[in-house]
Amino acid sequence: MSQSTKNDRCWTKWHTRLHKRLKQNKSLLPTNSTLLLAISGGQDSMALLKLILDLKRLYKWQVEIWHGDHQWHTKSVEIEKELKLWCLNQEISFHSSKANKGEVANEAKAREWRYEQLLMKAKLLSSDNTYFPCTRILTGHTATDRAETIIMNLARGTDLIGLSALKEQRTLENNIDLARPLLVFNRNETLEICKEFNLPIWIDPSNENINFTRNKIRKEILPILNSIYKGADSRMAYVATRLESYCEDQELLAEIAIESCQGEKTNSLSRKKLFDFTNSIRKIILSNWLKKIGVKKLTALQIEEINTKTSQRKPSGSIHLHGNFLIRWDKEYIFISNKTN
Repeated sequence: MSQSTKNDRCWTKWHTRLHKRLKQNKSLLPTNSTLLLAISGGQDSMALLKLILDLKRLYKWQVEIWHGDHQWHTKSVEIEKELKLWCLNQEISFHSSKANKGEVANEAKAREWRYEQLLMKAKLLSSDNTYFPCTRILTGHTATDRAETIIMNLARGTDLIGLSALKEQRTLENNIDLARPLLVFNRNETLEICKEFNLPIWIDPSNENINFTRNKIRKEILPILNSIYKGADSRMAYVATRLESYCEDQELLAEIAIESCQGEKTNSLSRKKLFDFTNSIRKIILSNWLKKIGVKKLTALQIEEINTKTSQRKPSGSIHLHGNFLIRWDKEYIFISNKTN
């Protein structure tokens, strides 16, 4: 028996860890469903692919692969071809999409493009196989990615919700959820997995470009923190997990408070009722109310400004927010409107 065949059949500590996590959170990757994996070819996504394939029979999954070519570098076509060939040799269903450069001009636009393409593919897979609907889109985000996101959001002046970013699971649309099962691993561990199973890794040259914010944090900042406190990335990710639960509880309580402060008109809050709460609770209520309505990219500084300007004995006023939203207030109420409506 070849070494590769032995590796394919062995059950390692990596499998045990993921299996344990799936038993703890049974909704993360449901049985008898189609999983659509976003595979770049890097170490994280290849480690994800290996573990999912090994657990496939146990959970009765149908596994599909999607690869996105951003055309950010000259090797992108070569990577797509080689990854496709490898998947075909492994008898893994492979799909890919190629972006126009205008669609992925920066990190944010590239992320939006990827999720748009993944959602389209998930819906198509579900329509083709109603017995195994594609209810989960998987990415290879790790604890290290979560730590990088925490650092970025801290630098931007985020609130607690921003510190719990990169959730393990969130709804993208209707019955399709985004799942990040590798948040219980860090990047050093995904590299170990790839080495242990002799998995191919395709290095994306754009990951070396420190003009991208995340790359700069990954290459220059996080290594310093890990050298000072070994395993800092995993501990930071664990803090984010605890904050995620805290924020979920906070959202439930904020929902009750929002209902008690609803104004007479649609999309309004009573200023007088808000005065009954402490300063910190008012900010939580305002933040959750605005996000519930659809205001995106709220910063902690904006919430602080709104809370200060709508506090007692402050005059009427207004503030423009992202997405053509306008928040205004008079003596009695706080209103929110959208110019595009």
